[in-house]
Amino acid sequence: MAKKTTTAPTMKDVAAEAGVALGTVSKVFNHIPVGEEYRLRVEEAARKLGYQVNSYARGLKTNKTNTVALIWPNLRHPFFASLSDAIIGTLMKRGYRTIVTITNYDSTAEQQCIDLVRQNKVDGIIALTYNPNLEVDPQLPFVSIDRHFRAEIPCVASDNFGGGQLAAQKLLELGCQKLLFLRQGSNVAGEADKRRMGFEAVCRERQVEFESLYLPNEAGFAPFEAFLASHTHDGAFDYDGIFCNTDRLCYEIQKRLELLGLRVPQDVQMIGFDGIQRFDSDDYYCSTIVQPIPQMAQTAVDLLLSTDRSSLPALICLPVRYQPGGTTRDCL
Repeated sequence: MAKKTTTAPTMKDVAAEAGVALGTVSKVFNHIPVGEEYRLRVEEAARKLGYQVNSYARGLKTNKTNTVALIWPNLRHPFFASLSDAIIGTLMKRGYRTIVTITNYDSTAEQQCIDLVRQNKVDGIIALTYNPNLEVDPQLPFVSIDRHFRAEIPCVASDNFGGGQLAAQKLLELGCQKLLFLRQGSNVAGEADKRRMGFEAVCRERQVEFESLYLPNEAGFAPFEAFLASHTHDGAFDYDGIFCNTDRLCYEIQKRLELLGLRVPQDVQMIGFDGIQRFDSDDYYCSTIVQPIPQMAQTAVDLLLSTDRSSLPALICLPVRYQPGGTTRDCL
């Protein structure tokens, strides 16, 4: 007796099982909106029949792979990790897979990553880059995070200038009289540089005494330690309010101030930037300017997958907010 062979179910089988037109099934699997009742019927029929979309075969027909590449400096920084998670989740809802590559701030590695993902036939790239001379295929959809380096490539960022203003205003509102801005970051110009600009604009407008110290990443923390020590006299610090350009730096500076015998926030109030929360908690590492991570992810994906790329904005700045987190007196 011949052995009976079974064939994999097709879209026609799903349509028959769901009692809908073949076009409706196609729309559901291609993430085109249909009525909720029809979508549920198609999905239930597909589960019952064991139908799976052949993404590879579909990609050959449509010249699409439903795959997007993320190019990131690293995933050790909590902000990068949180934004990556939000972007990947947003892409999944749109039916896209994600390839994540890490460059460790190496501009040469960034170009290599661009060339590599092009060979893998991705449908687009979302990147936070540190290479202002990056060569990007103009035919490949590309969205930049925090780095506006070409008019035809849209950039998504939070309102860094407004965040700097908000930090200075909050420190003054909480009674600080002499302010300090501390920054550690890349030498490549980016939207994050506007945090200092916003902070200093408020200080000048209010005629408040302030100082700014900004160092490259490779300088490490030793220069900050020397600066803090030189401005500490008989248990008192020369500044009573500090704005750090990241929560990570705020955390590191707080530790070093406490080693000098200074109390945060009783002696010195501090505000960071990013909105990083402690592991498995709703608590924040410090009082902070919170970046709108879900909105940044949604905006970046919407721009990347836009079918009309002729009129995309060069820069989209999303609003930030202040969040008390233990390093300012409004938390006492």
